[in-house]
Amino acid sequence: MTTTGTTRLSAVLNQNKTNQRKNLVTFITAGDPDVGMTLKLMHALVAAGVDVIELGVPFSDPMADGPVIQRASERAVANGVGLHDVLALVSEFRTIDKQTPVVLMGYANPIEHMGQDEFIKQSVASGVDGALIVDYPPEESTAFAHNAQSAGLNVIYLVAPTTTEARMQSTAHIASGFIYYVSLKGVTGAGNLDVGAVKIQVAKLRGYTDLPINVGFGISDATSARAVADVADGVVIGSKLITLVETALKEGTDAVQVVSNWVADVRTALDA
Repeated sequence: MTTTGTTRLSAVLNQNKTNQRKNLVTFITAGDPDVGMTLKLMHALVAAGVDVIELGVPFSDPMADGPVIQRASERAVANGVGLHDVLALVSEFRTIDKQTPVVLMGYANPIEHMGQDEFIKQSVASGVDGALIVDYPPEESTAFAHNAQSAGLNVIYLVAPTTTEARMQSTAHIASGFIYYVSLKGVTGAGNLDVGAVKIQVAKLRGYTDLPINVGFGISDATSARAVADVADGVVIGSKLITLVETALKEGTDAVQVVSNWVADVRTALDA
């Protein structure tokens, strides 16, 4: 099997579906607190049972993110970490790990600065499997999605509680890899998770796509992860991991070990 972007991501998610294993997708911001730590975290996440790694591309104005991820992005930007550094980081990760899919999550500005075609080309060359660009709405990114997918780079889109069924359908039509369902209105890391509401929306979304549906925003412990996974194909966890890193750094404890232990507990809950 080749290991181009589309096949690596779809292979992992399809294998999970066959094995009735829930997808565990984790988000960390590249370069927070530094690139070396990010690389260690990536390998530790895989060892703890993560299926897909989402790497945040640092940006100075991360409008869809809550305060936790905003702070992470600010720290990485202050370290001078940009899109080129993130691609180099994935290349380094790939020297050891050729199986775990990596999805870049970020904003249009750095991509437009690089150029869409160049971004696609460099992403594929670096071993990136997908891109989720928060401010590329489906109706305005058809050409980008087509060109990326033709090159082997999945393009993942967000669907929110406020998304109409017509928009669900158009988003599902253009997306590849998986659909990221946002469980809450607002920004990342917010609370008040309503699993019943998620179940209803995921069921509607399933009417328009065969792609896996992974749910994120507001999942902060193994119990909520398990509850959400029961009504979807998997979960996406981000703000909680960054909070764990922040706290560990303040307290002088081993951030990689703390994150690893926490994620392993979530994996155990998902597999129960």
